[in-house]
Amino acid sequence: MNGTVVRAELCGTRFRELTEFLDSFLDMGIPGFDCIVYHRGECIYRHKMGYRDYDRTQPVLGDELYNIYSASKLITCTAALMLFEKGAFELDDPLCAYLPEFTEMYVKDGGKVRPAKSPIRIRDLFCMTAGFSYDMESESLRKGRTATGGACPTREMMRYLAKEPLEFEPGTRWNYSLCHDVLAALVQEVSKVRFSEFVRSHIFNPLGMTESSFAFCDRKPDRIMAQYRYHEDSKTWENCGKDIWSYRLGPEYESGGAGCMSSVEDYIKFLEALRKGDVLLKKETIRLMCQNQLDEKSLKSYHWEHIKDYGYGLGVRCPMEGSERTDFGWGGAAGAFLAVNPVHEYTLFYAQHVLSSPVQLIRNDLVKYVERIVNQ
Repeated sequence: MNGTVVRAELCGTRFRELTEFLDSFLDMGIPGFDCIVYHRGECIYRHKMGYRDYDRTQPVLGDELYNIYSASKLITCTAALMLFEKGAFELDDPLCAYLPEFTEMYVKDGGKVRPAKSPIRIRDLFCMTAGFSYDMESESLRKGRTATGGACPTREMMRYLAKEPLEFEPGTRWNYSLCHDVLAALVQEVSKVRFSEFVRSHIFNPLGMTESSFAFCDRKPDRIMAQYRYHEDSKTWENCGKDIWSYRLGPEYESGGAGCMSSVEDYIKFLEALRKGDVLLKKETIRLMCQNQLDEKSLKSYHWEHIKDYGYGLGVRCPMEGSERTDFGWGGAAGAFLAVNPVHEYTLFYAQHVLSSPVQLIRNDLVKYVERIVNQ
């Protein structure tokens, strides 16, 4: 199936439930979306609806670019694991062996701070257990923004982040944070190539992902989907501009955790490479990525309601041992959602451009509908 599957063609077919579920997002106020599913290497489903512009006069065409926010994380973790496979570092190496500014860390303890008892390991970056927060306006980062004249080069900003006290002792809790931004800086330091260039040459170019980039200079404003912010209290929608909201500190800051721009057709190429294995990463490395890395205590701080049936691996939600779940993936702040399922041999990518949208807690149900289709 090559082009777009339109709604009329899906009525009465095995795709009907999935299409109705997606179309219900429009009833919830989502201005537009695009969803694609591959099964055993073939595109079996593509459904896009709504509008790409703020005036809501131009329909979604399928070539839109999206700020994929935290869907960037899987790309960053893949880039880092490529270096891991080459022996550039071990997961339990201390971060400070590569980024020395993280040698002497401090931890918040009540109203005071104390020296950290344990070093941050590289594993902690992957697993969100390093102790960082997601405070983009911390005093240290604001100083870094001023000192760099607003440019905020990724590697340089880590020297300022390291001055911020940790929220907890490394390795003791899971906390969604800037861990993968630090991981991007690690990739840059180890490879001696700017992070965006490493990803371009080792992931995007080999896969033919010509629309994807972490570099601010590659933006194509006329192709970017209109972006909104949803306010739950008033049930209203705000035009918040097309730039990455909050997570890009400056034009030279390449956020490994939230800084990628991509298209639906580009991103599914990346997911397919992970599903197949031995393309970007060895199959054994992908299996390691998809093994739960959190202990019982850390799992308690991880279990968000909408992902309660999953553990957390090296940067992805992943099946717990003995679970019926077989997919891994993540999502993004503006609504992007991804799933890779090596068992049922499918990949799924859904994109929209609404921050804090009302579908954030139900988008994981896309997995349920897709698995009904591929198992028929």
